[in-house]
Amino acid sequence: MHQFKELLIWKKSRLFCSKIYNVTANFPNEEKFGITNQLRRAAVSIPSNIAEGSSRNSNKDFARFLEIAIGSAYEVETQLLISSDLGFINEENIIELINLLEEITKITSRFRATLL
Repeated sequence: MHQFKELLIWKKSRLFCSKIYNVTANFPNEEKFGITNQLRRAAVSIPSNIAEGSSRNSNKDFARFLEIAIGSAYEVETQLLISSDLGFINEENIIELINLLEEITKITSRFRATLL
């Protein structure tokens, strides 16, 4: 078992979640139950799956949860791009968030490869 609180991927994805919450706080009120909710839930799913996977008894199981976390990261990226298309998020924020997300995805993929 891994101590998830010590994992860089968990720390970075947790920080990323906070950024998503801050950015989506400025989204239109009518999107509260739409893209705002979707983005927040998908972002929370990333560190949550890392934490849950770390509790598993086998590296294979943990790797599966990391794969799910990566899938959630791709989901967030898609939703960020749609939010940008709709004018809900500015260029500066989208670049910062996409870059952070790509970094999280890369280090998670590398870590996952060490488990297999």
